[in-house]
Amino acid sequence: MKYIVEMREGERISDVYLCKNKTVAKTKAGKTYYSVILQDKSGTIDAKVWDLSAGIDHFEAMDYIKIDADVTSFQGALQLNVKRIRRAGEGEYLPSDYLPTSSKDIKVMYGELMQLINSVKNEYLGRILKSFFEEDRSFIKEFAAHSAAKSIHHGFVGGLLEHTLSVAKLCDYMSRNYPALNRDLLITAAIFHDIGKVKELSGFPENDYTDGGQLLGHIIIGVEMVGERIRQIEGFPDTLAMELKHCILAHHGEYEYGSPKKPAIIEALALNLADNTDAKLQSMTELLYEGDPMASWLGFSRLFDSNIRRTEK
Repeated sequence: MKYIVEMREGERISDVYLCKNKTVAKTKAGKTYYSVILQDKSGTIDAKVWDLSAGIDHFEAMDYIKIDADVTSFQGALQLNVKRIRRAGEGEYLPSDYLPTSSKDIKVMYGELMQLINSVKNEYLGRILKSFFEEDRSFIKEFAAHSAAKSIHHGFVGGLLEHTLSVAKLCDYMSRNYPALNRDLLITAAIFHDIGKVKELSGFPENDYTDGGQLLGHIIIGVEMVGERIRQIEGFPDTLAMELKHCILAHHGEYEYGSPKKPAIIEALALNLADNTDAKLQSMTELLYEGDPMASWLGFSRLFDSNIRRTEK
């Protein structure tokens, strides 16, 4: 098949893609059209169906659809101008071709995460970490396959694991260079900071917000999950429990970014910086890979409020 990442302006595409989202809209002249997000394992692309007459069969979001389309460019990003659509039949596609997946080996990443968990010396923090990541087989399976976001960064199978490991590694580095940091608390908070995303987002191929995700969000969900497990560990120190929960609550750093609390302890500050660093660098990386590979300037990014350019090789 022709993967989205391989598409080039001027090409004619005839292949099957997953319809991730479908919106019915109107032009300024009042003409109805479809705005569609298509997905395969290499990424997503915006598509427009301007002419809804012959050749456009009925389809809905989460359908696998066979399209004929021209690859165009709009505001520096590739876009599809779709001419024909029909639902794809069984045997025309493999679902595994449509799930974006981490480029890194999930088993290797999980092994690295367990090395960090085993390095935590505090008895109570070690116990709660292992209760999730070593003993809870259902949670392990869900966590390892989950995404870290719907679309902004690490929105792929294994994305939550990849992001969590990266943040934990950054925190490990910080703990070796800033003696004021409680390494055990910081590493534990880093590993737990996005744990609520296993309930905030549904699994693939939907990878969309659940009711709990919409109403509570991953930060509150994560604190509830950790708090429930803490209550099952006899003698878990109250102050340590509050410090761990605070780190999770404050890891977005600012109220305007959805953080219920601002960092009040140094470990919460370090976690916020590590989380933001990995999220921003991964977001920039995804922009570089998704853009036209022949272009230096990739267009304006609302996330970074800047016109993005590739570094000269």
